[in-house]
Amino acid sequence: MSVTGVWIVGVVPEQEVRGSLSASVQNSSPAPVHRDVPGELAWWRSKARTSMFTPSTSSPGDWSADDDALRLSAFFDACRDESDHAQELRDTVMDRFPPDVGEGLFVATARKADPFSALAYALGPDATLRLPGRFGDFLLPAEQVRAQLPAVEETLVLTGTPRREAIERIHAWMTGLGDDPDHDADELLDGPLRVLRHAVRTGHGAAGQVRWY
Repeated sequence: MSVTGVWIVGVVPEQEVRGSLSASVQNSSPAPVHRDVPGELAWWRSKARTSMFTPSTSSPGDWSADDDALRLSAFFDACRDESDHAQELRDTVMDRFPPDVGEGLFVATARKADPFSALAYALGPDATLRLPGRFGDFLLPAEQVRAQLPAVEETLVLTGTPRREAIERIHAWMTGLGDDPDHDADELLDGPLRVLRHAVRTGHGAAGQVRWY
């Protein structure tokens, strides 16, 4: 069966964010943590400047994943909280997102691939760690959105060669680990920032979610 990875970033009314955060603190249990986060981050940093993909021999212009890409993908997955409580919180927050994609809602989908992981591979470890939350998952009240926006802008506002290289690496992930050669890599860079800027302008909180369907 085919699966679809989804990364959603949306504004959330401030009172809803605070209510969800309060309920999360009261009902949460410790989130699972990858057994060797420092070790895997050190490994990723050692590989960050190299490609984890090789050109595909069957589909010109596409890529095939090396073992390092599989290891990095597994690391991202292992760092996310997939507990029942975390899933319930995601469902509650998603019900508060705007109904349509636009200034207040960004949605990226990819066949067989996680869009956030593609972005993280493109940015590298240090830039990825400047983004909110845990590898694409976050829930921020308005003041934290304002506080974190400058770091997000520094990370995602790419031009010239850095942007071209990021787009190429996104394409490699989407074809080497996924089946989405036509993914909109520009929107993957621009969309989340658009939503967070809108949240700051309107005084909203914001949330991000990685999901699989």
